[in-house]
Amino acid sequence: MKIVADDRIPFLRGVFEPFAEVVYLPGKAIDNAAVRDADALLVRTRTRCDKTLLEGSRVKAIASATIGFDHIDTSWCESAGIAWSAAPGCNADSVAQYVASTLCVLAGRRGLSFEKMTLGVVGVGHVGSKVAGIGRALGMRVLLNDPPRERAQAAGEDASERFVPLDEVIAGSDIITLHVPLTRVGEDVTWHLFDEERLSCLRSGQILINTSRGEVVDGAALKERIMKDPRHSCCLCSCSAVLDVWEDEPLIDHGLLQAVELGTPHIAGYSADGKAAGTTAAVRFISSVLGLPPVSWNPPSLPEPEGGLSFTLDAAGKSRQDVLCEALLHTYDIRRDSTTLASDITSFEKLRGEYPVRREMKSFTVRLLHSDEATSAALEALGFRLC
Repeated sequence: MKIVADDRIPFLRGVFEPFAEVVYLPGKAIDNAAVRDADALLVRTRTRCDKTLLEGSRVKAIASATIGFDHIDTSWCESAGIAWSAAPGCNADSVAQYVASTLCVLAGRRGLSFEKMTLGVVGVGHVGSKVAGIGRALGMRVLLNDPPRERAQAAGEDASERFVPLDEVIAGSDIITLHVPLTRVGEDVTWHLFDEERLSCLRSGQILINTSRGEVVDGAALKERIMKDPRHSCCLCSCSAVLDVWEDEPLIDHGLLQAVELGTPHIAGYSADGKAAGTTAAVRFISSVLGLPPVSWNPPSLPEPEGGLSFTLDAAGKSRQDVLCEALLHTYDIRRDSTTLASDITSFEKLRGEYPVRREMKSFTVRLLHSDEATSAALEALGFRLC
Protein backbone atom coordinates (compact mmCIF):
# COMPACT_ATOMS: atom_id res chain seq x y z
CA MET A 1 0.00 0.00 0.00
CA LYS A 2 1.31 3.45 -0.91
CA ILE A 3 0.44 6.92 0.42
CA VAL A 4 1.61 10.22 -1.07
CA ALA A 5 1.62 13.17 1.33
CA ASP A 6 2.42 16.86 1.24
CA ASP A 7 5.72 17.26 3.08
CA ARG A 8 4.43 20.33 4.95
CA ILE A 9 1.64 18.55 6.81
CA PRO A 10 2.76 18.66 10.46
CA PHE A 11 2.91 15.74 12.91
CA LEU A 12 2.43 13.23 10.07
CA ARG A 13 5.83 11.60 9.70
CA GLY A 14 5.96 8.14 11.22
CA VAL A 15 2.20 7.70 11.53
CA PHE A 16 1.58 5.54 8.45
CA GLU A 17 5.10 4.15 7.94
CA PRO A 18 4.44 0.92 9.91
CA PHE A 19 1.58 0.05 7.55
CA ALA A 20 2.39 1.57 4.14
CA GLU A 21 5.02 3.07 1.90
CA VAL A 22 4.81 6.83 2.42
CA VAL A 23 6.24 9.33 -0.08
CA TYR A 24 6.52 12.98 1.01
CA LEU A 25 6.58 15.67 -1.68
CA PRO A 26 6.10 19.44 -1.87
CA GLY A 27 2.44 20.16 -2.60
CA LYS A 28 3.19 21.65 -6.02
CA ALA A 29 5.30 18.59 -6.93
CA ILE A 30 2.48 16.08 -6.44
CA ASP A 31 1.64 15.25 -10.07
CA ASN A 32 0.08 12.42 -12.06
CA ALA A 33 3.31 10.44 -12.21
CA ALA A 34 3.74 10.68 -8.43
CA VAL A 35 0.24 9.43 -7.63
CA ARG A 36 -0.22 6.83 -10.36
CA ASP A 37 0.55 3.89 -8.05
CA ALA A 38 -0.68 5.53 -4.83
CA ASP A 39 -3.68 4.32 -2.84
CA ALA A 40 -4.25 7.58 -0.95
CA LEU A 41 -3.24 11.24 -0.87
CA LEU A 42 -2.84 13.64 2.05
CA VAL A 43 -2.73 17.18 0.72
CA ARG A 44 -3.06 20.88 1.44
CA THR A 45 -4.41 23.67 -0.75
CA ARG A 46 -1.31 23.72 -2.96
CA THR A 47 -2.30 20.42 -4.67
CA ARG A 48 -5.13 20.59 -7.21
CA CYS A 49 -6.92 17.23 -7.02
CA ASP A 50 -8.75 16.78 -10.31
CA LYS A 51 -8.86 14.63 -13.46
CA THR A 52 -5.44 15.88 -14.59
CA LEU A 53 -3.83 14.67 -11.40
CA LEU A 54 -5.82 11.50 -10.75
CA GLU A 55 -6.88 9.93 -14.04
CA GLY A 56 -5.25 6.53 -14.50
CA SER A 57 -4.20 6.28 -10.87
CA ARG A 58 -5.38 3.79 -8.28
CA VAL A 59 -6.08 6.47 -5.66
CA LYS A 60 -9.03 5.50 -3.47
CA ALA A 61 -9.02 8.37 -0.98
CA ILE A 62 -7.94 12.00 -0.66
CA ALA A 63 -7.73 13.82 2.65
CA SER A 64 -6.99 17.52 2.80
CA ALA A 65 -5.67 18.72 6.15
CA THR A 66 -7.34 22.07 5.53
CA ILE A 67 -10.62 23.75 6.33
CA GLY A 68 -11.51 24.35 2.66
CA PHE A 69 -11.76 22.00 -0.29
CA ASP A 70 -11.98 24.24 -3.37
CA HIS A 71 -8.71 22.62 -4.54
CA ILE A 72 -10.53 19.29 -4.85
CA ASP A 73 -12.74 18.63 -7.88
CA THR A 74 -15.30 16.87 -5.72
CA SER A 75 -17.68 16.06 -8.58
CA TRP A 76 -14.99 14.37 -10.64
CA CYS A 77 -13.63 12.48 -7.62
CA GLU A 78 -17.06 11.21 -6.68
CA SER A 79 -17.77 10.11 -10.27
CA ALA A 80 -14.43 8.26 -10.25
CA GLY A 81 -15.24 6.53 -6.96
CA ILE A 82 -12.59 8.43 -4.99
CA ALA A 83 -13.53 9.26 -1.41
CA TRP A 84 -12.44 12.68 -0.19
CA SER A 85 -12.51 14.75 2.96
CA ALA A 86 -11.44 18.09 4.38
CA ALA A 87 -11.19 19.28 7.97
CA PRO A 88 -13.90 21.91 8.44
CA GLY A 89 -13.46 23.88 11.64
CA CYS A 90 -9.99 22.55 12.37
CA ASN A 91 -8.44 26.03 12.49
CA ALA A 92 -11.48 28.04 13.57
CA ASP A 93 -9.98 29.09 16.91
CA SER A 94 -6.70 29.97 15.21
CA VAL A 95 -8.36 32.27 12.67
CA ALA A 96 -10.43 33.82 15.46
CA GLN A 97 -7.18 34.50 17.33
CA TYR A 98 -5.75 36.15 14.19
CA VAL A 99 -8.79 38.40 13.87
CA ALA A 100 -8.67 39.22 17.59
CA SER A 101 -5.02 40.26 17.28
CA THR A 102 -5.89 42.35 14.24
CA LEU A 103 -8.68 44.14 16.13
CA CYS A 104 -6.34 44.92 19.02
CA VAL A 105 -3.62 46.30 16.75
CA LEU A 106 -6.11 48.43 14.82
CA ALA A 107 -7.65 49.72 18.04
CA GLY A 108 -4.23 50.71 19.33
CA ARG A 109 -3.25 52.46 16.12
CA ARG A 110 -6.52 54.29 15.58
CA GLY A 111 -7.63 54.93 19.16
CA LEU A 112 -10.77 52.82 18.69
CA SER A 113 -13.17 51.78 21.42
CA PHE A 114 -14.60 48.30 20.89
CA GLU A 115 -17.76 49.18 22.75
CA LYS A 116 -18.52 51.89 20.19
CA MET A 117 -17.80 49.73 17.15
CA THR A 118 -19.68 47.27 14.94
CA LEU A 119 -18.06 44.15 13.52
CA GLY A 120 -19.57 42.67 10.37
CA VAL A 121 -19.00 38.93 9.94
CA VAL A 122 -19.58 37.58 6.43
CA GLY A 123 -19.85 33.79 6.51
CA VAL A 124 -20.96 32.37 9.85
CA GLY A 125 -19.82 28.76 9.73
CA HIS A 126 -17.21 27.18 12.02
CA VAL A 127 -14.82 30.12 11.73
CA GLY A 128 -17.26 32.99 11.43
CA SER A 129 -19.16 31.84 14.51
CA LYS A 130 -15.93 31.88 16.53
CA VAL A 131 -15.05 35.34 15.22
CA ALA A 132 -18.51 36.65 16.11
CA GLY A 133 -17.95 35.33 19.63
CA ILE A 134 -14.63 37.19 19.82
CA GLY A 135 -16.32 40.41 18.77
CA ARG A 136 -19.01 40.05 21.41
CA ALA A 137 -16.48 39.18 24.12
CA LEU A 138 -14.61 42.39 23.26
CA GLY A 139 -17.83 44.36 23.66
CA MET A 140 -18.53 45.01 19.97
CA ARG A 141 -21.90 45.04 18.26
CA VAL A 142 -21.90 42.21 15.70
CA LEU A 143 -23.75 41.96 12.37
CA LEU A 144 -23.96 38.57 10.65
CA ASN A 145 -24.37 37.70 6.97
CA ASP A 146 -24.73 34.14 5.73
CA PRO A 147 -27.30 33.51 2.96
CA PRO A 148 -27.25 29.68 3.20
CA ARG A 149 -27.82 29.77 6.95
CA GLU A 150 -30.44 32.47 6.54
CA ARG A 151 -32.33 30.23 4.12
CA ALA A 152 -32.05 27.32 6.55
CA GLN A 153 -33.41 29.57 9.25
CA ALA A 154 -36.37 30.53 7.07
CA ALA A 155 -37.02 26.82 6.54
CA GLY A 156 -37.12 26.29 10.30
CA GLU A 157 -33.82 24.42 10.46
CA ASP A 158 -31.78 27.08 12.27
CA ALA A 159 -33.13 29.81 14.52
CA SER A 160 -29.99 30.53 16.53
CA GLU A 161 -28.88 33.80 14.86
CA ARG A 162 -30.23 36.89 13.15
CA PHE A 163 -28.78 37.51 9.70
CA VAL A 164 -28.79 40.68 7.62
CA PRO A 165 -28.10 41.37 3.92
CA LEU A 166 -24.51 41.98 2.83
CA ASP A 167 -25.28 45.57 1.86
CA GLU A 168 -26.49 46.18 5.42
CA VAL A 169 -23.24 44.72 6.80
CA ILE A 170 -21.22 47.04 4.56
CA ALA A 171 -23.29 50.07 5.50
CA GLY A 172 -23.43 49.36 9.22
CA SER A 173 -20.00 47.97 10.14
CA ASP A 174 -16.76 49.65 11.12
CA ILE A 175 -14.79 46.49 10.37
CA ILE A 176 -15.87 43.72 7.97
CA THR A 177 -14.29 40.27 8.20
CA LEU A 178 -14.74 37.55 5.57
CA HIS A 179 -15.07 33.83 6.36
CA VAL A 180 -16.73 32.29 3.33
CA PRO A 181 -15.73 29.31 1.16
CA LEU A 182 -14.64 30.00 -2.42
CA THR A 183 -17.48 29.13 -4.81
CA ARG A 184 -17.62 30.04 -8.49
CA VAL A 185 -21.04 28.66 -9.44
CA GLY A 186 -24.45 28.26 -7.86
CA GLU A 187 -26.67 30.43 -5.74
CA ASP A 188 -23.98 31.69 -3.40
CA VAL A 189 -21.03 32.60 -5.61
CA THR A 190 -18.22 34.10 -3.53
CA TRP A 191 -15.60 34.61 -6.26
CA HIS A 192 -14.98 38.39 -6.19
CA LEU A 193 -17.77 38.75 -3.65
CA PHE A 194 -16.10 42.07 -2.92
CA ASP A 195 -15.72 43.38 -6.44
CA GLU A 196 -15.19 46.92 -7.69
CA GLU A 197 -18.82 47.86 -7.00
CA ARG A 198 -18.89 46.63 -3.40
CA LEU A 199 -15.40 47.95 -2.67
CA SER A 200 -16.49 51.37 -3.87
CA CYS A 201 -19.06 51.34 -1.05
CA LEU A 202 -16.36 51.19 1.65
CA ARG A 203 -16.23 54.39 3.65
CA SER A 204 -13.15 56.26 4.78
CA GLY A 205 -12.00 54.71 8.04
CA GLN A 206 -13.70 51.38 7.28
CA ILE A 207 -11.55 48.23 7.34
CA LEU A 208 -11.90 44.98 5.39
CA ILE A 209 -10.28 41.78 6.72
CA ASN A 210 -9.96 38.69 4.51
CA THR A 211 -8.79 35.36 5.93
CA SER A 212 -10.98 33.13 3.72
CA ARG A 213 -9.70 32.80 0.14
CA GLY A 214 -7.82 35.38 -1.88
CA GLU A 215 -10.24 35.25 -4.80
CA VAL A 216 -13.14 36.35 -2.60
CA VAL A 217 -11.81 39.90 -3.00
CA ASP A 218 -10.88 41.47 -6.34
CA GLY A 219 -7.30 42.36 -5.48
CA ALA A 220 -6.76 44.83 -8.31
CA ALA A 221 -9.96 46.67 -7.46
CA LEU A 222 -9.07 46.73 -3.77
CA LYS A 223 -5.65 48.20 -4.50
CA GLU A 224 -7.21 50.87 -6.69
CA ARG A 225 -9.87 51.65 -4.06
CA ILE A 226 -7.28 52.14 -1.33
CA MET A 227 -4.76 54.04 -3.44
CA LYS A 228 -7.28 56.46 -4.96
CA ASP A 229 -8.59 57.48 -1.54
CA PRO A 230 -7.31 61.06 -1.18
CA ARG A 231 -6.51 60.30 2.45
CA HIS A 232 -4.52 57.12 1.76
CA SER A 233 -1.41 58.63 3.32
CA CYS A 234 -3.35 58.86 6.58
CA CYS A 235 -4.36 55.33 7.59
CA LEU A 236 -6.64 56.78 10.25
CA CYS A 237 -8.81 58.42 7.60
CA SER A 238 -8.75 56.23 4.50
CA CYS A 239 -10.46 52.90 4.04
CA SER A 240 -8.01 50.05 4.53
CA ALA A 241 -7.62 46.29 4.46
CA VAL A 242 -5.95 43.45 6.31
CA LEU A 243 -5.18 40.47 4.08
CA ASP A 244 -3.96 37.01 4.97
CA VAL A 245 -5.05 35.48 1.65
CA TRP A 246 -4.29 36.74 -1.84
CA GLU A 247 -5.09 36.12 -5.45
CA ASP A 248 -2.33 34.22 -7.30
CA GLU A 249 -0.57 32.97 -4.15
CA PRO A 250 2.33 32.74 -3.61
CA LEU A 251 3.08 35.30 -6.35
CA ILE A 252 1.14 38.08 -4.70
CA ASP A 253 0.73 41.67 -5.87
CA HIS A 254 3.54 43.75 -4.38
CA GLY A 255 1.56 46.96 -4.83
CA LEU A 256 -1.39 45.52 -2.94
CA LEU A 257 0.88 44.35 -0.11
CA GLN A 258 2.21 47.89 0.18
CA ALA A 259 -1.31 49.33 0.13
CA VAL A 260 -2.89 47.22 2.88
CA GLU A 261 -2.51 48.08 6.53
CA LEU A 262 -1.45 44.56 7.53
CA GLY A 263 -0.53 41.69 5.20
CA THR A 264 0.43 38.14 6.15
CA PRO A 265 1.35 34.96 4.18
CA HIS A 266 -1.82 32.85 4.55
CA ILE A 267 -1.07 31.85 8.15
CA ALA A 268 -4.24 32.90 10.00
CA GLY A 269 -5.07 29.25 10.70
CA TYR A 270 -1.49 28.22 11.44
CA SER A 271 -1.62 27.67 15.18
CA ALA A 272 -0.09 24.39 16.32
CA ASP A 273 -3.53 23.46 17.67
CA GLY A 274 -5.22 24.08 14.31
CA LYS A 275 -2.54 22.21 12.38
CA ALA A 276 -2.83 19.24 14.72
CA ALA A 277 -6.61 19.15 14.31
CA GLY A 278 -6.31 19.21 10.52
CA THR A 279 -3.75 16.40 10.48
CA THR A 280 -5.83 14.36 12.91
CA ALA A 281 -8.89 14.58 10.68
CA ALA A 282 -6.87 13.62 7.59
CA VAL A 283 -5.16 10.65 9.27
CA ARG A 284 -8.39 9.29 10.65
CA PHE A 285 -10.16 9.57 7.29
CA ILE A 286 -7.42 7.80 5.33
CA SER A 287 -7.13 5.13 8.02
CA SER A 288 -10.86 4.49 7.89
CA VAL A 289 -11.03 4.23 4.09
CA LEU A 290 -7.95 2.02 3.78
CA GLY A 291 -8.66 -0.04 6.90
CA LEU A 292 -5.43 0.91 8.67
CA PRO A 293 -4.88 0.92 12.47
CA PRO A 294 -4.38 4.69 13.10
CA VAL A 295 -8.13 5.25 12.84
CA SER A 296 -8.26 6.78 16.35
CA TRP A 297 -4.87 8.53 16.13
CA ASN A 298 -4.11 11.76 17.95
CA PRO A 299 -0.91 13.78 17.60
CA PRO A 300 1.67 13.77 20.37
CA SER A 301 1.85 16.65 22.83
CA LEU A 302 2.08 19.97 21.03
CA PRO A 303 5.12 22.25 21.26
CA GLU A 304 5.03 25.28 23.50
CA PRO A 305 5.71 28.81 22.24
CA GLU A 306 8.64 30.83 23.45
CA GLY A 307 7.71 32.05 26.92
CA GLY A 308 5.49 29.10 27.78
CA LEU A 309 1.74 28.79 28.21
CA SER A 310 1.16 30.83 31.36
CA PHE A 311 1.65 34.48 32.17
CA THR A 312 0.73 37.12 34.73
CA LEU A 313 -1.30 40.18 33.83
CA ASP A 314 -1.72 43.10 36.21
CA ALA A 315 -4.94 45.00 35.44
CA ALA A 316 -4.31 47.83 37.91
CA GLY A 317 -5.00 51.21 36.30
CA LYS A 318 -5.93 49.67 32.94
CA SER A 319 -9.20 49.72 31.07
CA ARG A 320 -10.95 46.46 30.28
CA GLN A 321 -10.06 46.85 26.59
CA ASP A 322 -6.40 47.41 27.50
CA VAL A 323 -6.35 44.23 29.59
CA LEU A 324 -8.04 42.12 26.92
CA CYS A 325 -5.72 43.37 24.18
CA GLU A 326 -2.64 42.82 26.32
CA ALA A 327 -3.69 39.22 26.88
CA LEU A 328 -4.55 38.60 23.23
CA LEU A 329 -1.36 40.13 21.87
CA HIS A 330 0.66 38.07 24.34
CA THR A 331 -0.60 34.93 22.58
CA TYR A 332 -0.21 36.30 19.05
CA ASP A 333 0.84 39.64 17.55
CA ILE A 334 -0.01 39.96 13.85
CA ARG A 335 2.50 42.79 13.42
CA ARG A 336 5.39 40.33 13.51
CA ASP A 337 4.09 38.33 10.55
CA SER A 338 3.10 41.47 8.63
CA THR A 339 6.53 43.05 9.06
CA THR A 340 8.31 39.85 8.04
CA LEU A 341 6.34 39.50 4.80
CA ALA A 342 6.70 43.19 3.96
CA SER A 343 10.47 42.91 4.28
CA ASP A 344 10.65 40.12 1.67
CA ILE A 345 7.60 39.41 -0.48
CA THR A 346 9.41 36.50 -2.17
CA SER A 347 9.53 34.63 1.15
CA PHE A 348 5.77 33.91 1.12
CA GLU A 349 6.07 30.11 0.95
CA LYS A 350 9.17 29.98 3.13
CA LEU A 351 7.39 31.89 5.90
CA ARG A 352 4.50 29.42 5.77
CA GLY A 353 6.80 26.41 5.79
CA GLU A 354 8.93 27.65 8.68
CA TYR A 355 6.19 29.24 10.75
CA PRO A 356 7.03 29.58 14.47
CA VAL A 357 5.00 27.86 17.16
CA ARG A 358 1.74 29.66 17.88
CA ARG A 359 -0.78 28.39 20.41
CA GLU A 360 -4.42 29.42 20.76
CA MET A 361 -5.97 31.30 23.68
CA LYS A 362 -7.49 28.13 25.14
CA SER A 363 -3.94 26.81 25.70
CA PHE A 364 -2.96 29.72 27.96
CA THR A 365 -3.43 30.16 31.70
CA VAL A 366 -3.53 33.76 32.95
CA ARG A 367 -2.76 34.85 36.50
CA LEU A 368 -4.88 37.98 36.65
CA LEU A 369 -4.16 40.61 39.30
CA HIS A 370 -6.28 43.55 40.45
CA SER A 371 -9.12 42.85 38.05
CA ASP A 372 -12.90 43.06 38.26
CA GLU A 373 -15.38 40.27 37.57
CA ALA A 374 -16.44 41.67 34.19
CA THR A 375 -12.87 41.67 32.87
CA SER A 376 -12.29 38.16 34.19
CA ALA A 377 -15.49 36.98 32.51
CA ALA A 378 -14.44 38.59 29.22
CA LEU A 379 -11.06 36.83 29.30
CA GLU A 380 -12.78 33.52 29.90
CA ALA A 381 -15.18 34.24 27.03
CA LEU A 382 -12.14 34.76 24.81
CA GLY A 383 -10.97 31.28 25.75
CA PHE A 384 -8.33 31.93 28.40
CA ARG A 385 -8.04 29.85 31.53
CA LEU A 386 -7.73 31.96 34.68
CA CYS A 387 -5.52 30.99 37.56
